[in-house]
Amino acid sequence: MLNSLRSIVQEVNAAADLNSVLEIIVTRVKQAMKTEVCSVYLRDNERQFVLMATEGLHKSAVRRVKLSEKEGLVGHVASREEPLNLDDAESHPRYQYFPETGEERFSSFLGVPIIHHRQILGVLVIQQREKRKFDEGEEAFLVTMSAQLAAVIAHAEATGALRGMGKKTEVRFNGVPGASGVAIGVCVVASPVADLNSVPCQTCESVDAELEFFQQGLSLVRADVRRLASELESRLNREERVLFDAYIGMLEDTSLAQEVTEKISQGFAAPYAWSSVILEHVKTFSSMHDPYLRERASDVRDLGCRVLACLQESSRKERVYPDNTILVGEDLSASVLAEVPPGKLAGIVSTRGSSNSHIAILARSIGIPTVMGAVDLPFTHLDGRELIVDGYRGSVYSDPSDGLRAQYQVIVDEDVQLVAGLEALKDLPCETVDHHRVALWVNTGLMADAMISLERGAEGVGLYRTEIPFMLRDRFPSEEEQRQTYRDQLQAFAPHTVTMRTLDVGGDKSLPYFPIEEENPFLGWRGIRVTLDHPEIFLVQIRAMLKASEGLNNLRIMVPMVSNVAELEIAQMLLYRAYDELLEEGFQIEMPPFGVMIEVPGAVYQAKDFAARVDFLSVGSNDLTQYLLAVDRNNPRVADLYHSLHPAVLRALRAIVVDSHSQGVPVSICGELAGDPAAALLLMAMGYDVLSMSATNLLKVKSVVRSVTLEQAERLLSEVMRLPDTESINRVIDATFRNTGLTRIVRPLGDDT
Repeated sequence: MLNSLRSIVQEVNAAADLNSVLEIIVTRVKQAMKTEVCSVYLRDNERQFVLMATEGLHKSAVRRVKLSEKEGLVGHVASREEPLNLDDAESHPRYQYFPETGEERFSSFLGVPIIHHRQILGVLVIQQREKRKFDEGEEAFLVTMSAQLAAVIAHAEATGALRGMGKKTEVRFNGVPGASGVAIGVCVVASPVADLNSVPCQTCESVDAELEFFQQGLSLVRADVRRLASELESRLNREERVLFDAYIGMLEDTSLAQEVTEKISQGFAAPYAWSSVILEHVKTFSSMHDPYLRERASDVRDLGCRVLACLQESSRKERVYPDNTILVGEDLSASVLAEVPPGKLAGIVSTRGSSNSHIAILARSIGIPTVMGAVDLPFTHLDGRELIVDGYRGSVYSDPSDGLRAQYQVIVDEDVQLVAGLEALKDLPCETVDHHRVALWVNTGLMADAMISLERGAEGVGLYRTEIPFMLRDRFPSEEEQRQTYRDQLQAFAPHTVTMRTLDVGGDKSLPYFPIEEENPFLGWRGIRVTLDHPEIFLVQIRAMLKASEGLNNLRIMVPMVSNVAELEIAQMLLYRAYDELLEEGFQIEMPPFGVMIEVPGAVYQAKDFAARVDFLSVGSNDLTQYLLAVDRNNPRVADLYHSLHPAVLRALRAIVVDSHSQGVPVSICGELAGDPAAALLLMAMGYDVLSMSATNLLKVKSVVRSVTLEQAERLLSEVMRLPDTESINRVIDATFRNTGLTRIVRPLGDDT
């Protein structure tokens, strides 16, 4: 059974389109289970289940038989979302006879739902003449088959909707909200070099020139492989020499080149033509039964990457970014965002990650509407196409209709009016109606953040992400380069305080020149753990920060991911060492306030111990929420379990304030929660001294704070803290803001979301 399952999945992965997938399923499952009928029913746009493929029923019934969730055994399986195993199908009260199928001959029935991301996609059915219940092993096989195929079918449906460049129809793809707002613009695919799966589907201007370019690329790689084989000949064993010979053989294979030539002749650019042909060959080898031949798939892929890198390098030219660029890709980074000229980035879509991924946080800080985790988006086929990015609902539309475009343009205009209406608040204090003040600071990382923050009336910086300048380089920045970067930030905000977090890499933040590869990176080597293991990196950074603060004295330093007192004391020792060194070198600097980030659950219970040793505490609510709820904030599959207003999170946040204030130490919060206007009221009521957020949320938070009394906020907090679940908390908050008329600010699209 396991071999059959593996074989079927390999064949499905190698299939060209959805129809082929379905035919493979019904044919191979029928053979593997030695039954007489296998059929697949898929849900259409009208929520009816349509017979899409069958082996054993009348072929003429395909696409003609349709059932609702209230009709027949198939509808019963779909509505219950669980298997149905019958030895006498006709005796079941939900049985419905469809004469065009010819299924009256078959008594035994086993149907299992096909579910993807909690959405019912269809039903997989097997039937047999003999009256018997299918055994547990057979039922388990079909359930496993359904689970394996659900993602394949979902992706095939999504890409099938866009198959054929000439047929452009409006299609919606779902992800999760990354940064609020709506963007209407043109797709630009961010494609990593030599990634066969990410090559955008682009056309060429001249077929003849492109064919010549392709042949030149092949010749260059052939020569390079031969040269490498010659240089390494004495150090290679026989098997490795055979591999080089195989590479050269594939490069000289006229049939392979002919396939690519045919695609180029159809008008496709050489990199896309090459990648699509290679991927087809990889699929073919991967689906072979012979283990040796299956292993050759990796060789084909490796060679494909070599040629692709050559083609991409040779054809590299200045990328043109439209005025309303929608940047789309798999793994976007700060450096990719930085390549887009100022003012041209309108929206971001990532097929990976969730609302609390690092790229989503960056997008919020610069106010770019973003959708994350759009796993079914066939982004390589969207380059140059019009997209709508709905950062409120987490939806992406390709080739929108005029009506949909007009509908979203209204929302864009409303957002502009809302921001314009809040501009009058930027110079007013952030205080409640009864004059309780709360400091509103900002989170920054790029100089563009600083400009936006100052325009919005920021009172300081609660988090400066020092890792971003590291990410924008291809090596560690020198002490002087860091000093200049930090000086620019400190000068921009002077005399307001700037809180600089020491280098925080690991987890979802990596440096190309300092790779950290772990099975579980969020629980691994990250934050202070990295820099304490590399004191030379930590000391250079601290020295650069201290030098940058000379004459300004508006610096605060905090360390991330601290989980015990020993880490804190070692970091303090290194800070004092750097400070003493600089005094000896003649620098006129003051010792800045030093703090700790509370983002590990263990740190919540040691907040009082930390507060007794530092000048301030700062809560990183993004990671704290992730660790408290055991939810990977980059995984779109569990994005709906990540709740910043979860009762456990709120109780931890209040406990931190109590413990910090018991030691006379101020506490701030610099996670994304602080920028949620509703959550900001709860945090203010808890007693947080500073709320630090993305600049784009600052005026919304200020507007809400200035509309209530502290007593109202405390009353809301008291009610919320008694509730057992996030849904109840959200209902109470929504009702409160409806009563105050602030719904548009707190929930930008109101109840329609």
